[in-house]
Amino acid sequence: MSKQQTCAIQEQIGFLGAGSITEAIVAGILKKNLLDAEQIVVTNRNNQERLKQLAQTYNVQVSQEKQDVCRRAGILVLAMKPKDAAEAIIELRGSVDSDQLIISVIAGVSTAQIEQWLDVSCPIIRTMPNTSSAVGLSATGIACNRHVSEEQLRTATQLLGAIGEVYPVEEDELDIVTGLSGSGPAYIYYMVEAMVSAGTKAGLTREVARQLTLQTVLGAAHMLLDTNEEPALLRKKVTSPGGTTQAGLEVLETYQFQEAVTAAILRATERSRELGAQYR
Repeated sequence: MSKQQTCAIQEQIGFLGAGSITEAIVAGILKKNLLDAEQIVVTNRNNQERLKQLAQTYNVQVSQEKQDVCRRAGILVLAMKPKDAAEAIIELRGSVDSDQLIISVIAGVSTAQIEQWLDVSCPIIRTMPNTSSAVGLSATGIACNRHVSEEQLRTATQLLGAIGEVYPVEEDELDIVTGLSGSGPAYIYYMVEAMVSAGTKAGLTREVARQLTLQTVLGAAHMLLDTNEEPALLRKKVTSPGGTTQAGLEVLETYQFQEAVTAAILRATERSRELGAQYR
C-alpha cells in the first residue's frame, strides 16, 4: 500500500504513559506509515527525560499535561502502570468526550472499570500485547465494550497490527490471553535458558549453544506456521523409536513437562483475574 493509502487515520493519537509498549506501538505506526509523527503526542507522569528521548527519536509531540493530550487527540491510549491506573484515569474526568476512542493496554483493568473511572460512556477497547511487540511480532488479544463502532474497531486493529498479529476475543477471555501469550515469551526464554545451559554443560561454548538454540526455536516456529501441521504430529516425525529425541522426551515426561507448562499458564491466568478483581 502507498503512504497516501495507509495514512488513512486522520485523528491525533495520544499516549498516556511513555513506557516500552508505547514506544513499540509508536515505532510500528511510523514504520508502517499509519500516521505521521506530528499526529502523535505522548505524556507521562513525571519522567521528562523519557519524553525528550521519544521526541528526539521519533519526532513525535510531547506534553506535560494529560488534559492537554485528551483535548488534542481523537484516540487515547492508556499505557500507564496498573498500580497508577485508578488515580491517573480519574484525573481525566471531564477531559474525555463520549466520542473519543480509548485503547487500554493496562493489564487486568476492565472496560467497565475504565468507564466508571472516567465517568463517561465512551468507546473503550482493551488489549493485551506481549513483549515481542518491540520487534513487531506481538500476539495481541483485543476486546471492546458496547460503545465501539465497527470503524473504531478496524482503526484499533490497524494500529495494533503495526506491532504484530491481532486476535479478537471476548473481554473475559483476556485473562487467558494474558496467561498464554502475554506471559508466554517468558516461558520460551526460560526454556532457551535451560537449553543453552545444557549445551554448555555438555561441552559447547556458550555462544555456539546459544546460536544453535535460537535457530532451533526459530526453525520449529516456522515449521509450525509454514506446514500448519499439529505440533504432536511434527514431534512424532522427529522422534525415531529408540533414538536420541525419544530419550530426551522420556526425561521431559518424567518431569511432567506438559503438565508444568499447563499449570504455569493456568496460574498466570488466575493471577491476571486476581489483579483485575482488586479494581472491582
